[in-house]
Amino acid sequence: MIFIVVKFTVHADKADEWPALVDEYTQAVRDEPGNIFFEWSRSLDSPNDYVLVEAFQDGAGEAHVNTDHFKKAMAWMPDVVATKPGIVYTEPPGDGWGEMAEITPRNPV
Repeated sequence: MIFIVVKFTVHADKADEWPALVDEYTQAVRDEPGNIFFEWSRSLDSPNDYVLVEAFQDGAGEAHVNTDHFKKAMAWMPDVVATKPGIVYTEPPGDGWGEMAEITPRNPV
């Protein structure tokens, strides 16, 4: 599995608009063969910061960065981000989310 976390700091005047700006790209990536998950979160402490958590099956990363939607997103994102995004890229064993050992719901849904 390829596991990637990217932290984006967006210009303040675009922070509320960011989810809409990345929606088309997000949906296209989620439809890619080999995509396991692609999820955005907004910081509770820094409202201009968004974190992207994404995972792909082994070998799907190269295909991802060669898609038209990836290239299109990389073309417009420099106009919206305030700083160069930070990234964590790793290839852990497994194929997706595992269960956390320390917490078990008392009242599961």
